[in-house]
Amino acid sequence: MANYYSDHPEIGFHLNHPLMERIVELKEKFYADKEKFEDAPVDYEDAIENYKQILDITGDVAANIIEPNSEDVDLEGPHLENGRMIYASKTYENLDATRKAGLHGISMPRRYGGLNIPNTVFSMLSEVISAADAGFQNIWSLQSCIDTLYEFGSEEQRQQFIPRVCAGEGMSMDLTEPDAGSDLQRVMLKATFDEKENCWRLNGVKRFITNGDSDIHLVLARSEEGTHDGRGLSMFIYDKRDGGVNVRHIEHKLGIHGSPTCELTYKNAKAQLCGSTRLGLIKYVMALMNGARLGIAAQSVGVEQEAYNEGLAYAKERAQFGEKIINFPAVYDMLSRMKAKLDAGRSLLYMTARYVDIYKCLEDIERDRKLTPEEKQEMKKYQRLADAFTPLAKGMNSEYANQNAYDAISIHGGSGFIMEYKSQRLFRDARIFSIYEGTTQLQVVAAIRYITNGTMLNNIKEMCANVADSALKARVEKLIPVYEEALAYVKGLENQDAQDFLARRLYDMTAELVMSLLILDDANRAPELFEKSANVYVRMTEEDVCGKAAYIKNFRVEDLESFKAAEDVENK
Repeated sequence: MANYYSDHPEIGFHLNHPLMERIVELKEKFYADKEKFEDAPVDYEDAIENYKQILDITGDVAANIIEPNSEDVDLEGPHLENGRMIYASKTYENLDATRKAGLHGISMPRRYGGLNIPNTVFSMLSEVISAADAGFQNIWSLQSCIDTLYEFGSEEQRQQFIPRVCAGEGMSMDLTEPDAGSDLQRVMLKATFDEKENCWRLNGVKRFITNGDSDIHLVLARSEEGTHDGRGLSMFIYDKRDGGVNVRHIEHKLGIHGSPTCELTYKNAKAQLCGSTRLGLIKYVMALMNGARLGIAAQSVGVEQEAYNEGLAYAKERAQFGEKIINFPAVYDMLSRMKAKLDAGRSLLYMTARYVDIYKCLEDIERDRKLTPEEKQEMKKYQRLADAFTPLAKGMNSEYANQNAYDAISIHGGSGFIMEYKSQRLFRDARIFSIYEGTTQLQVVAAIRYITNGTMLNNIKEMCANVADSALKARVEKLIPVYEEALAYVKGLENQDAQDFLARRLYDMTAELVMSLLILDDANRAPELFEKSANVYVRMTEEDVCGKAAYIKNFRVEDLESFKAAEDVENK
C-alpha cells in the first residue's frame, strides 16, 4: 500500500539532523510531561519514534484517502449557500480522516489536548499532505494559526480556543481587504469597543481569505480611530458561533480548487482582543506571516515531489522512436534538475524549520522561567537565522514548485495539457505559491537586508567551513568570491533603484549557494540518497551564479533608463 511518507526516505532523513536532539529537549521542556501524560516521550529516541509513527499515519491517510479524493475535489470545489461556504463533498471525507487520525492540534501543548510536535515535523506533515492535495493542505495547515493565539493570547483565551482546534475545528487569518493586499497598513476593517457588552465589534469587508468560513478567525482590524498606518491596527479573535460574519463570495480560481477563498462581510461581529492594541500588524501579524510562509514552503516541496513523481513515471513508460523517453538526454536532464531542486529545496525548508523551532521553544520556556544568559544568546542567534532563511525557503521553493510542475507537463508532451492527467492540476495549484503570503518579490525585500549587510555571506562561509572537503565543495568555494564581488559591486552603486533592480539576482545567488552547501552536507551523510542531486545542483549553481555575477558586473546605473524606456514604448 502506498505511503507518502515511507515511500520517500529523503523526508525521514531530515529527522536525523544533529540539531534535532536540542529541538526535542526544548520542545519537551526537558521531558517534563512524562510524569503527567501517558503519551509523552521519556527521552529523545522515544520522541523520534513518536514522530515517525505520526508521519507514517499521515503518509497513509495522504496516499490512500486524500490523493484519491483530489480529482473529485478539484472538479467540485466549494460553493456558497445562504451566506455560508460549503466544502466539496470529498473535503469532508478528508477532514474526517485527519480528525480520526488525530492530526489536529499538532504543535499545541498536551495540557490543551495537543500533540506538542515541533515545527520541523509539522512541516514534514504539511509536505506529505500537500503532495496528496495542495488545496486540502491549505485547510488542514491553517491550524497553525493557533500558534499565534497561544503566543500572544491570554490563558483564558487559550483554554477557550486551543482545545477546539485540537479537536479538529478550522481556522483562518483574515488580513487582506479589497484595498489592502500586500500593503496591510491600509487595512480599514473597523474595530470599536462595545462598553455595554464589554466586547469589541468588527465592521467591514475582508477579501481573499483562505478557509474564510472557518470556526475561529484571527482578524486584523483598525482599533484606533483616525489612524491610517500600521500603528492603529490590532489583532482580534472572532468565533463563528457568535455570528455576524457572512461569506459574500467564493473566488473562482485557477488552482487549489478545494481551498475556499472567500470574501467576508463583518456586521457588528463580536470579537475578543488578542494581546495588546496597536501591535496587530507590527508584532502579531509578522509572527503569523512568518509561520504561514514556512507553511507555503512545505506546501511547495510537496508539489515539487509530486510533479517529479509524475514526470518520472511517465518518462519510464512513454516510448518514442522505439525507445523510452527517459533515455533521451533532454528528458533525463530535465528530471535530474527537478530532483536536485526538490532535494535542495527540502533541505532549505527543514533547516529553516529547525532554526524556527529552537528560538520559538526558548521563547516558550521564557514564559515559565528566566532564561540563562547562554539560552538568551542561543535564542537570539536562531531567531536571526530564522528571519534570514524564511524568505529564502518560501521564495525559492515556491518558484521551484512552479518550475517542476511546468517541467512535468513538458515531459508529458501533449498529454500534459490534457485535463485527465494530474500534471496539469499540479501546474495550476503551484502558480499561487509564489504569490500568496507574500510574492517572491516581497520575499526578496524581506531577505535583502540580511544579504547586503553581510549576514548571509558570513553564514555561507561558516556553512562552507563545516562541510567535509570534496571536489564538489571546492567548486562551491570558488563561487563564494564571485558572489562576494557581485555583492560589493551592487552596494557600491549607491543608487537605491539600481540596488532594488539587482536585488533578485543577489537573492537567487544567495539561496543557491546556501542550498548547494546544504545538499553537499546531506550527500556526505547519505550519499545513496543525495549524491546525484548534489552533483546536479552544484552544476546548476555554477551556471546561475556565474551568469548573474556577469550581469551585475556589467550593469550601470544609467542602464535603468533603457528599461524604463522599454516600458514607455509598451504603454503607448
